Amino acid sequence: MSAKNETVVTRKSDRELVVTRLFDAPARIVFEAWSRAELFQRWWVPKALGVPLRACEMDVRTGGGYRLEFGLDAANSMAFYGKYTEVTPPSKIVWTNEEGGEVSITTVTFEAQGDKTLLTLSELYPSKAACDEALQGSAQGFPVQFEQLDELLVELIA
Repeated sequence: MSAKNETVVTRKSDRELVVTRLFDAPARIVFEAWSRAELFQRWWVPKALGVPLRACEMDVRTGGGYRLEFGLDAANSMAFYGKYTEVTPPSKIVWTNEEGGEVSITTVTFEAQGDKTLLTLSELYPSKAACDEALQGSAQGFPVQFEQLDELLVELIA
């Protein structure tokens, strides 16, 4: 990492994006921010989008599921959902993204580095086109999302 807590987005292959970021908090705290709905909804959506997270249902355990609904109102909302296929506190969460008809898989690892955490997020898409679309869209939000997560972590470890 060249800069302090820089978010690095890398295209690992035609179908995979990898995002890394070092957080100034212990792995168990960073894991909690990803696995507790009341914390997750406070940082996940970039505030600049102006689109609220209307619903956040998360059963973060192997075999559990999630549903996130974004939008200004029920008539103009979009839902994202899937299943948790592997949850190993406080080091790993793997889930499916099933809303698009084709399933993609997200893996997040939390590696303790002293009192800091190296977070690695890998997204494996069903096709090159889906990965291209994510690189132009959702991947652009990670730096902002992770800055918001930084703010929450400061509050949680205080």
